[in-house]
Amino acid sequence: MPLAVYACDPAQSRGRRFFEAAAPTRTAFQRDRDRIVHSTAFRRLVYKTQVFLNHEGDLFRTRLTHSLEVAQLGRSIARALDLNEDLVEAIALAHDLGHTPFGHAGQDALNACMADHGGFEHNLQSLRVVDALEERYPLFDGLNLTFETREGILKHCSHANAEKLEALCTPHPDGGGDVGQRFLARTQPSLEAQLCNLADEIAYNAHDIDDGVRSGLITLDQLQEVPLVAQFHQQTLAEHPQLSGRRVLYESIRRMLSAQVYDVIAATQAALQAAQPPSVDAARQCAPLLRFSPAMRAQSLELKRFLMKNLYRHPQVMAMTTQAQTMVHELFAAYLAAPQEMAPGFAARSALGAPRAVADYLAGMTDRFAAREHERLTGQKLLG
Repeated sequence: MPLAVYACDPAQSRGRRFFEAAAPTRTAFQRDRDRIVHSTAFRRLVYKTQVFLNHEGDLFRTRLTHSLEVAQLGRSIARALDLNEDLVEAIALAHDLGHTPFGHAGQDALNACMADHGGFEHNLQSLRVVDALEERYPLFDGLNLTFETREGILKHCSHANAEKLEALCTPHPDGGGDVGQRFLARTQPSLEAQLCNLADEIAYNAHDIDDGVRSGLITLDQLQEVPLVAQFHQQTLAEHPQLSGRRVLYESIRRMLSAQVYDVIAATQAALQAAQPPSVDAARQCAPLLRFSPAMRAQSLELKRFLMKNLYRHPQVMAMTTQAQTMVHELFAAYLAAPQEMAPGFAARSALGAPRAVADYLAGMTDRFAAREHERLTGQKLLG
């Protein structure tokens, strides 16, 4: 299908940090996706968790399954909007590469550890992974992805870190800066990047419902107080009164996902029709164009509030969170005191900046490796 005028065209990409000749059979964004899938950081996502830690069960979502779900939702919406599906997929598959072990608990703990050393932002760490930490190619560090994929990976960035990124970048021939520039100029990323942000939200709301019910921490009955879930649960039972068990939950979630996808498509089409951006860069100058309708946005926020209260702050989850944060703090202190305990590459890098090298090493760990390392260095077994 032809791309819309406001979609990112790989032939018009702003390019890579290090020049490479075009691939003979793949576009620039397809090449990015392939590099991400073959990266070490991508493989590690299979043992990095979302809400439930890795030892708590084999069927809960991981960062890998979440990334695949975001890519699937993103491609479906991109196709309907004539956006670049390959770019959406590349961003979706890479957006969590910098996440720590133990989900947001690990991220918060590592940010606290790095408070006097520039802090820790998982989006910035994802960019750091693809720009510097992957070691696969002879002529450069990182994966040397296109500007457009890197822009989409950097979903959030503090003003201070954006300034640092821009200070380090090589000026672009068109006069533009690097991926930190939009945070300083207060403009938007590409529509494909905006789409990935929404697909991320849709995916984790849905799978956290599924995982929460599977875990027994929330029930389908409790979810009836959430209109976005209740309406599709009632609709499912009205059409299939014989249905029971997990099929009711799966069908309710499926319908909820479809409604959100169709809502984003319709609301975005209306926004695009009103703004009529004539180019990719014109779309970046607009207010965010990928959006829910106001009604769906309100319902999505209500679902988030329910999950925050009943799942993310459930006593059982909070207990695991506390243990996970203790492990991150103690691992950070142990490696800072004895950098030689890290893998050789990170130990060598610690001479140039021990706190950041330790943060890079910790952020790259899977849940189970972090737990094993903690036990090895402290003699304590906190999980599993």
